[in-house]
Amino acid sequence: MKSIFIDCNDQLAPVWAKVIRPDDPAITVHHTDRVGDELPQVIGDNEIALDDHSYMPTSLVAQCPRLKHIVFLGTGAASYMNIAELKERGIAVHTIKGYGDTAVAEHTIALMFAAARDVARMDRDVRAGAWTPREGMQLLGKTLGVIGIGGIGGEVVRMAKGLGMNVIAYNRTPRADTPCPLVDLDTLLAESDVVSLNLVLNDETRGFLSHERIARMKPGALLVNTARGALVDEQALIDALKSGDIRHAGLDVFHNEPLKADHPLAQLPNVTLTAHAAFRTAEASMTLLRRAIDIVKTIGT
Repeated sequence: MKSIFIDCNDQLAPVWAKVIRPDDPAITVHHTDRVGDELPQVIGDNEIALDDHSYMPTSLVAQCPRLKHIVFLGTGAASYMNIAELKERGIAVHTIKGYGDTAVAEHTIALMFAAARDVARMDRDVRAGAWTPREGMQLLGKTLGVIGIGGIGGEVVRMAKGLGMNVIAYNRTPRADTPCPLVDLDTLLAESDVVSLNLVLNDETRGFLSHERIARMKPGALLVNTARGALVDEQALIDALKSGDIRHAGLDVFHNEPLKADHPLAQLPNVTLTAHAAFRTAEASMTLLRRAIDIVKTIGT
């Protein structure tokens, strides 16, 4: 089947060159950071499209009559396309799990430290000529609440225990074997000094951390989100950050990406921002692209 990688950016291009093999199916590589309204022209008559992080609205995909499969590089396809609508059009969306659990968990811990110690804010101050030491939160002995105890959440638990944190978790479905005590969501929100979101985004979890749930969080808690921006009521989060009910947020994901410089979250001093990069390590990227190629091979046989 004719295939194209629609948005191979400069960071992924050298990784692609390392993982592609002579016996792999032919896959056209379109070099760009992100595809926009030109999506139908880029896809053309290809039947399989590999998508890193380009939005694929149904209205544009409908102009790609030969497209039958989308291989999304990650788990969060629902943030970039309407999977149900595409299924109705006979287009299957394939996602890739588990390729970067450790990478995302490490980034989660990094954001937790940055939020606890105001690292980014002090960095900005020093660069601007202001010497303002800020009192941070010591994490030893504090309670971390992990929402979603899948592969990434499990790695976050493992790392946080190594730091001497008390770790509790909430999972939407029962689990027999968990690396830490499971509690109900209200208990987690009320008791956690740090809350880490590690849920998959779908119709049931969209807006999961609602205004009401944010109001139940422990006053002055930290929030870290390396999962999906749409899991959180954005305006409620902004309000809680402005009031100090949430002391600091470490965010790698947003409702609309890239985040614009004039967005309210980018204007708040008690927010540490990264560019949806939690999974971006050489090791994770190599695993991700190799699995994507293998999916294309499976589809074509």
